[in-house]
Amino acid sequence: MTPAIIHCLIRHAHAEDGPDDAGRPLSDLGREQARQLGELLAREKDFQPAEIWHSPLLRARETAELLVAALGREVPLRLRRGLEPEGDPQITAAALRASEQPVALVGHEPHLSALAATLLHPTSRPHAIAFPKAAAMAATREGSAWRVRWLARVP
Repeated sequence: MTPAIIHCLIRHAHAEDGPDDAGRPLSDLGREQARQLGELLAREKDFQPAEIWHSPLLRARETAELLVAALGREVPLRLRRGLEPEGDPQITAAALRASEQPVALVGHEPHLSALAATLLHPTSRPHAIAFPKAAAMAATREGSAWRVRWLARVP
């Protein structure tokens, strides 16, 4: 039996307020949240991404960079369009289905909730998973169905 590929959906950590949404950096709280989440994920045996996708928004990239630093190993970061708040979850779900390696992605609400719903409830797509900042959900595909492996969150 082929081992399951485990993907992880991660919401960026807390960011500064500001008029330029795309350029808002992480706050001091957000940097601490990302560091703590990275340490928590480093202890999780199922968290073994081959690469980390992040949205073009600064706070997502900074969260991804801090996660990699906390992991203590090299994981390539890939800017991925479509992970923005208004991104199409169907396109991201198709990319995850096609991936032959585990991927972690760092994105935003409401895209992450819609993506989780698309993966877990493909016909009804209720927003079953709400993503607070600095939260992660690992999911694996079993046949055509997806299931949640674990959820993690830092304060």
